[in-house]
Amino acid sequence: MESDLTALLKTACANTFPDMAPAGTVVPWVTYQAIGGQPLRWLDNTAADKRNTLMQISVWATTRAQATLLAHQIEEAMCASDDFTATPQGEPISTHDAETNLYGAVQRYSIYSLR
Repeated sequence: MESDLTALLKTACANTFPDMAPAGTVVPWVTYQAIGGQPLRWLDNTAADKRNTLMQISVWATTRAQATLLAHQIEEAMCASDDFTATPQGEPISTHDAETNLYGAVQRYSIYSLR
C-alpha cells in the first residue's frame, strides 16, 4: 500500500516523503506516517486478506491557503483511489511552525488495502 500511497501523493506534490522531509526541502512538501490501525483477524485468529492502517498525512506550505488547498486536493485523490479504500477521519488540523514560519495541514485517514 505504501508504494501506491506514495505514487498518489506525488501526483499532488512531488516533494512527498515518509515520516519527515529532508533538511533543505523546498516547500510545499507532504509527509505521511502510519499511526496504527485496526488488526483484521478471522474468528480462527488467522490474518484477513486486508489490512487497516491509520495514516497521518501532513502538508507544509508557505501560506495557510496553499496548505489547505493541497490538503483538500489530497483528500479528493485519496478517496478516489482504485488501489485502496481511504476514509478521512476528520477535517485537516491547521498548524504553524514558528521556527520555519511554515503553515501545515494535518489529516488522518483510515486506509483498507490488500495485506
